[in-house]
Amino acid sequence: MSQEAKRLKTEGWKKWGPYVSNRQWGTVREDYSDNGDAWQYSTHDMARSKAWRWGEEGIGGISDDRQLLCFAPSFWNGKDPILKEVFYGLTNSEGNHGEDVKELFYYLDSSPSHAYLKMLYKYPQQAFPYESLLQENARRSKKDPEFELIDTGIFDNNEYFDIFIEYAKSDTEDILIKITAHNRSANQAPLTVLPTLWFRNRWSWGHHDKDLSISEKSQAELAIQHHTLGDYFFYAENPSQWLFTENESNTMRLYNYDNGKQYYKDAINSFVVEHLKKAVNPAGTGSKVAAFCHFDIPAGESVTLQFRLCKGINKKPFADFQKIFALRKQETDDFYENLQKKTKSVEEQLIQRQALAGLLWNKQFYNYSVSRWLKGDPAELPPPAGHSSSRNLNWKHINNADIISMPDKWEFPWYASWDLGFHCLSLALVDADFAKQQLSMLCKEWYMHPNGQLPAYEWNFDDTNPPVHAWATLEVYKMDKQQNNGKGDLFFLESVFQKLLINFTWWVNRKDDKGSNIFSGGFLGLDNIGVFDRNTKLPSGVRIEQADGTSWMAMYALNMMQISLELALHNKVYEDMASKFFEHFLYIAGAVMNIMGVGDTGLWDEEDGFFYDELSTDDSHSVKLKLRSMVGLIPLFAVAVITDETLKKLPEFAARMQWFLEHRQDLASLVSRWTEKGTDDKHLLSLLRGHRMKLILNRMLDEAEFLSDYGIRSLSKSYEQQPYVFPTEKEEFVVKYVPGESDSGMFGGNSNWRGPIWMPVNFLIIQSLLRFHDYYSDDFKVEYPKGSGNFSSLKEIAHALSQRLISIFKQDEDGKRACFGGYEKLQSDPEFKDYLLFNEYFDGDNGKGLGASHQTGWTALIANLLIEP
Repeated sequence: MSQEAKRLKTEGWKKWGPYVSNRQWGTVREDYSDNGDAWQYSTHDMARSKAWRWGEEGIGGISDDRQLLCFAPSFWNGKDPILKEVFYGLTNSEGNHGEDVKELFYYLDSSPSHAYLKMLYKYPQQAFPYESLLQENARRSKKDPEFELIDTGIFDNNEYFDIFIEYAKSDTEDILIKITAHNRSANQAPLTVLPTLWFRNRWSWGHHDKDLSISEKSQAELAIQHHTLGDYFFYAENPSQWLFTENESNTMRLYNYDNGKQYYKDAINSFVVEHLKKAVNPAGTGSKVAAFCHFDIPAGESVTLQFRLCKGINKKPFADFQKIFALRKQETDDFYENLQKKTKSVEEQLIQRQALAGLLWNKQFYNYSVSRWLKGDPAELPPPAGHSSSRNLNWKHINNADIISMPDKWEFPWYASWDLGFHCLSLALVDADFAKQQLSMLCKEWYMHPNGQLPAYEWNFDDTNPPVHAWATLEVYKMDKQQNNGKGDLFFLESVFQKLLINFTWWVNRKDDKGSNIFSGGFLGLDNIGVFDRNTKLPSGVRIEQADGTSWMAMYALNMMQISLELALHNKVYEDMASKFFEHFLYIAGAVMNIMGVGDTGLWDEEDGFFYDELSTDDSHSVKLKLRSMVGLIPLFAVAVITDETLKKLPEFAARMQWFLEHRQDLASLVSRWTEKGTDDKHLLSLLRGHRMKLILNRMLDEAEFLSDYGIRSLSKSYEQQPYVFPTEKEEFVVKYVPGESDSGMFGGNSNWRGPIWMPVNFLIIQSLLRFHDYYSDDFKVEYPKGSGNFSSLKEIAHALSQRLISIFKQDEDGKRACFGGYEKLQSDPEFKDYLLFNEYFDGDNGKGLGASHQTGWTALIANLLIEP
C-alpha cells in the first residue's frame, strides 16, 4: 500500500482541501431578490466588496472542511482596474451561448487526500479585457461561436504570467504553500502577489458570535485564533507587509449606505490599486489579511513565494519545506504509477492524471439552508416579499453543509444529482470511500425530500434528473469490492438501497401519469433534445410518454434487482426484493413494447427500428415524435446478465422468477428468451432482443447519423440537411442538427443536446455494449461502421468507441488535439499544448471542447476509459 493510500485510511487528512468555490457571485444561495434573478442580484463587480452569506470564492483556494478559515492568492499586473481575486465570466444573459468563465486555468495534479495539489493560472500582463469580452459576446448571435479570452489576442505575444499554485501537507493541519510566477514575455513585467487569509463571515447574520482574530506577530508571522478551529500560525519565508481588514461588506460602495464600519472586504483592492493607504487597518489585526509581495520579473525568469499554515507554533517553518514538497510530490507520483499500470502510454497517463486532478480540485464546501434562506437572517433586513415565494418552496428541509463534488466550481458551483452519480465512478478509481460517502450523502434526510425525490440542483430542486443513483451505487460498490480483494461494503450498499426504495416509489407514483409503467420525467437533464421543451405544461389530457424516462426506469429496476441479488447472498430477505424489481422491469418492458391503446404500438417503431417519444391523449390517441436522438439509444442502458451460479445460490428468487416467466409469457417474450442461455450459462435481461438491438446499432453506428470520429452524437446528423419538422395548428417545431453550441434559446442558454457529444451517455453506451457482449460473446457481430463491410463483436465496438472518445484529448499523428479546435497556440505552444481542459461536451464533427471548460465532473469518465480491462 502506497503512503497516499495509507493516508486515505487515516482520519483527518482531508480536513483541508481545495474546498473554496471558483464563484459565489450569481448563485441562487446569494440571491435575496424580489424576482429570483440570481445573476443580477450578486455580480462579479460586487464580488470584491460583498461578504457572502453561504460560502467563499477565490483562485486556487483552500479551506478547512467547515470553511471557517480560507486561503487563496490574488494578483495584480499593475494595469487592471481591480485585483484579480476571483475569476471573471459572463452571466447567462451576457453570453451568446449561456454563462461562461473567461479565464485560462488548469488543474494539473492532486492526490486524493490533497496532501499535494497543483494548478496553473495564466494571467495576462496587459489590462484584462473585461469590456471587450462583454461587448463582443453581446454582439454575437447564437449562430456565432463564443468569444473567448484567447480570441482577444491577449496571449499572442506571450505577455502573460504562468502562475503555479501548489500545496503540500506535512500533517493533517500543516499546509505548505508555494506560488511560482513565470514571466513568459520578452520584457520585464511587474506583478503583485497577495497571498490572502480570511475567515468566512458567519457573524453578520445573527447566528454566531465573532470569536476569532488574525494578528501580526512579526513581518514574517501571523497568529490566528478561532474558538472552533483552535490556534493556527501563518509564516512567510520572506518578511512581508501585512494588509489587514475585515471580511465585511462595503455597504457604501454596494448600496450607497454607510453601516458605520471602518474596514471592508475590498480594502486590500483599494490599498493596492487605488493607493488608499487608510483603507487597511494599521493596528495589525482583522478577519482578513494579505501579504503584499511586489516584483519586477525579468523576461523569461520567475519568482517563488513560500508560506506555511499550521496548527501550533513551528519555530523553523521552512527548514524542511523543500524536503516535504519533494516527498509529497513523489508519493503522489507513486500513487498514480500504481493506478496507471494498465494505462498504455505516457500521453494517456497525462490525460488521465489531469482528468482526475480536475475532478479532485472540483470539490467544494457547499452550504445552503433553504428555510433560513427563504426567511432571511435576524441581523439583516427581511428579504423582499417576492423572495419568500421565489423558488425551492417545497425543499425547506434542505440543510446542506458538506464537501461535495461539483460539476464545475465556476459554471456549476452547486451539486446536481445525476452529475454526482457519474463523478463517483471516477472518484472511486482514487478514493472509493469518498465516492461512497457522496452517494450516501445525497440520500440523507437533509438532502432527499420526505416524499423520496432526490434534489436536482439549487436553481430548481424540483427538476427531475435521470435516476442513475442506483447504477452509480452498484458500480462504486463493485469497484470498491475489487480493490478490497473481494470484500464488499455491504453496509454502504444496503443503506443506500433502503433510501432508493423510497426514491423508486416516488418515480412510480409521481412520474407514471396513468399507472401504465410509461414515465414522463420532463427534460431529464437532456435540455433541448426534444421537439419542444419537455418541461412545458401541456393541455389537459395530453402528455409526453418518454422513451428515455421509461428506459431510465427500466435500468433503475434492473439496478435495484442486481443490488438485491448481491444483498440476498448475505441476507435471504432480499430475494423477495429482487423478485419485485425483476417483475417491475418486465412490466416496464411490456409497456414500452406492447400496444398501449387503439392505434398505439408502444414507444418502439418497427418501421424505423428505433425508439421515440410520443404524445398521448386521454382518448387513447397517440402521435410518435419521430426524431432520432439520444432518447432512442437510452433503452440500451437497461441490460443485466444473471448467471446460473447466482440462481443456484438464491433458489427462492429463481423459483419465483421461473413462475412469473411461465405465467406471464406475454411479458417474457418481449425480452431475450430466458431459456436461451448465453456463454457460461448466462441469462440476459434487456429491453432489446438481438434483432431490435441490431436495428438500433445500425443507426447508432452510421457515420451519416450518430457515429462521429469522436463518439456518439446526441442527435442524428441526418437532420443537418433535412431538419425534422413537427407541425401543429399554431406553429411548426423545427429541429436541426447542430454539432456545437445550440443556435436555439429553448430551455436557456446552456441547452446543447442537438448534436454534440456528451461523455456520460457515451460511457453508458460503452458499458452496455460490454454487458451485451458478456451474454452474446464474440459470436454476435455487427457491421462497424455501417457500410464498411466489416463486422465486429460488441466488445470490439465498445473498445473502438472508447478510442474515439480518447482521441478528443489525445494527440494525433500531427501532434494536434481535437479538444483544442482551431487554436494554433493551444495546439503547438509548449506552454499550452500539454495543459488540458475537460469540457462539458464536444463538437459532434470535430471534437472541439465546448460549454463549461472545467466540467471534469462527468468528463473525468475519460479516466475510467483509459484503464484497460
